[in-house]
Order: sequence, then C-alpha cells, then structure tokens
Amino acid sequence: MEIQSYQNQAELLLKEYLLADSFIPYTSVICGIFACKMVYDLTQLFSSVYFKSYLILSKVQRNEWNNRSISTVHAIFIAVMSLYFVFWSNLYSDNRYAGMIMFRSSALSTFTLGVSIGYFLADIGMIIWFYPSLGGIEYVIHHFLSLTAVAYSMMTGEGQLYTFMVLISETTTPGINLRWYLDTAGMKRSRAYLINGVVIFVTWLVARILLFMYLFYHVYLHFDQVKVFLDCHLNVNLLSYNCFIVTFSKKQVKLVHSYGLLLIFIVPFILSVMNLMWFGKIIKGLRKTLAKRQ
Repeated sequence: MEIQSYQNQAELLLKEYLLADSFIPYTSVICGIFACKMVYDLTQLFSSVYFKSYLILSKVQRNEWNNRSISTVHAIFIAVMSLYFVFWSNLYSDNRYAGMIMFRSSALSTFTLGVSIGYFLADIGMIIWFYPSLGGIEYVIHHFLSLTAVAYSMMTGEGQLYTFMVLISETTTPGINLRWYLDTAGMKRSRAYLINGVVIFVTWLVARILLFMYLFYHVYLHFDQVKVFLDCHLNVNLLSYNCFIVTFSKKQVKLVHSYGLLLIFIVPFILSVMNLMWFGKIIKGLRKTLAKRQ
C-alpha cells in the first residue's frame, strides 16, 4: 500500500507540475542541461575504459572529446524530432484545420525545443569557459542566434515549424564530430576519413543549403499567414484570430514584432550565410584530401 501511495504521488507530481503545460518549458530546459551533464560523464567513463587513445590526450583534447559527444547526442535527438514534426507529424500539415501554421504548437514540440535550449545553454557555457579551445567567436555567434530563436519559439509557441526546419541542419553535426575523432585518433589518411569527408559534403549540401532554400520557399508559399503573424504584433488593440486572442501594450507589441522578424527572416538568413561560408571551407578541404589521394 505504501509503495502504491508513493507511485500515485509521483504520477501526480509529473502530471500536475513537471509535465503541466505551464511548467513544460522550464522542465524541458532543466532536462536538457542534466542530459548534457550525464552524457559528458558517461563519455568520460566509457572512453577511458574502451579507447586507449583517450588516455594519452591532453586535458583540452579530452574536454573537446566529451563535448563533441554531447553535441552528437543532441544532434541525433533534435534532427529526428525535427524531421518528424516537419515531414511526418500532422501538427503543421496544410490539410489540418487548426488555425494558422505560425501559431501551431503542442506539448511535445515545446518540450523538444526546451531540451535543445538546455543543450545550447550547456554548450555555450563550455565554449566560453574553455574559450577558444572549443570554438571561436563564430561558434558563440551561431549558438546565441540559435538560442534566441529557439527560446522565443518555445516560450510563445510561434513559428515552431520554421524553427524545426532550421534545427534539421543538426544532421551534419555527427559527421563533423566523427571527422574530429578520426583526426585525433591518427586516422587522417584512412579510407574512413575520405568517406567521412564526402558524407559531410552531401549532408551539408542537403541539410544546410537546399533545406534553407526550401525554408524560404515555404515562407513564400505561406506568406499570407506569415504576414498576418507579423501584422498582428503591430496592432495594439484586442486581437482575435480563430481561438488566438491576446492583448498587448504598445511597448510589448513593438518588442514582440522585432522578435518575430528576427525569428522568421533575420536568424535564418544569417545562419544561411554562415552555412555558405563553412560550405566553401568544406569544398576546399575535400579538394585538398582528394588531391593528396591522387
């Protein structure tokens, strides 16, 4: 009876508090941070037992080894969830009559974004703490832009579809991290290293170049809804779109409108420019590797 009582209390805690709609953003962020810590510790433990090369690495290299395992796990998680929401879930389907796409969200989509925010917070903290060994200023800018856009989308429930489209680009992260692991393990001249370079080229082209083109094309096709999304933040009166009713002060409206523009246009544009710059480096590196092979 006592065990059943504790079980009921635990279920009540989860249902009424931790997984309640109002607490999901905060619970998910905390879960994301704790998950990063857990992966970091498990990687350290696992690598020290099963990888001899890990033991001879410097302290800085070990930190990066562990950090890259966190980014790999997050990338797999968020890429799978983003692909599900964008291409398979009915949440953002045009055939679903549940209001405008720009305002659609669910408990699961909000929780997913919260976990990603937890990762970005943990990773930014590590990048700044070990700066510049884990990445230069471009990584800091990339993470702050991503964190701002994802946090706004999670807290407001607005523009989550386009947020998930951008997050699909994380599919390139495991390949990039694997390349670092191969290089650190002294396998730069191996066949696996060459294949990895080709895979990175293809995934980057699809997930960070072509997908961003599709994102802007999708915005163009649904510009009537995007325009309503932007215009509704300019109206200081009582707003009503289907079941969406909210009142803003003039100061709040201007602030939210700026964030709306940032989320839909500015952040994806800046990230796409950065992706093109990095893609140029990938092409240059792949050409150099192929030239050495010949």
